[in-house]
Amino acid sequence: MKFVMIEGDGIGPEVTRAACEIVKAAGVRNEWVPAAAGLGAAEQFGEPLPDETLETIRRHRVALKGPCTTPVGKGYRSINVRLRQGLDLYASVRPVKTLPGVKVPYTDVDLIVVRENTEGLYAGLEHVVVPGVVESLRVITKNAAERIVRYAFEFARQHGRRRVTFCHKADVMRLSDGLFLDCARAVADEFPFIQFEEKPIDNVCLELAMDPTRFDVLVMENLFGDVVSDLCAGLVGGLGVVPGANFGARCAVFEAVHGSAPDIAGKGLANPIAVVRSAAMMLDHVGERDAGARIEASVAKTLQRGIGLTRDLGGDGTTATITRELIANLTA
Repeated sequence: MKFVMIEGDGIGPEVTRAACEIVKAAGVRNEWVPAAAGLGAAEQFGEPLPDETLETIRRHRVALKGPCTTPVGKGYRSINVRLRQGLDLYASVRPVKTLPGVKVPYTDVDLIVVRENTEGLYAGLEHVVVPGVVESLRVITKNAAERIVRYAFEFARQHGRRRVTFCHKADVMRLSDGLFLDCARAVADEFPFIQFEEKPIDNVCLELAMDPTRFDVLVMENLFGDVVSDLCAGLVGGLGVVPGANFGARCAVFEAVHGSAPDIAGKGLANPIAVVRSAAMMLDHVGERDAGARIEASVAKTLQRGIGLTRDLGGDGTTATITRELIANLTA
């Protein structure tokens, strides 16, 4: 079994190395196929996302990715956006669940954010109209809207989820979100055994802040999903503990959703849990469900015991100490 490995930038090599060690300790027999993306790839190949990397993922179908740096307001386009569009990874899935030992204001949060990954404002279709005026295009198509809502309902059916909430702003963006909402209603009719509700995105954010436990599966367009998925991560401890995955018809890329943290890169201080949990999602996806479940159980036990945790988790440990604890709790 071969998985593509994109180490990424900053702390990426450190946290992906930890994930590789834990996957091996879980008894998975696999080979990692290296592929380049990020600042290092730009320096080496003159391109932050070489075509060869896309071809490698197409060949092997599954990849684990560390964080990649995207320059703010200059330089190259977002690697994540290009990766998702290049491989048509149309569905972003972000599981958000309360973890033991992580102090947060809420308990019993257990929801899934499903985000359309290829269209909308987040796709970055922009141009200068005249100096001082920039126009961004928000493209919504029936095909993309239908397939992401259907993905959310199929996910709910397969994982025993009971409610799908479609998030929109159709009262203002009547054509684009109106089309999306019409598609959502039509798809919902195909799944009468799953509850369906439609809510304006601002109401959803308000209700998430007041009581996130009422939500089950949330589905929405690209930019809304980017904001809401990070908001939801904050409900359970932040981006350092939440996994992420991007699915297409043929390929899947699993990734830590946090940044590359260049300020602590190379210091051995990075928390690898997000990418470790993303690796667990990857294993579940390829049929190594027992190994994936054991890794998730080890994460929960490690956080609950509180030994060897990194500073962002309230400890004084290192990447190495938390990795050792994750492996010890995996095999205990």
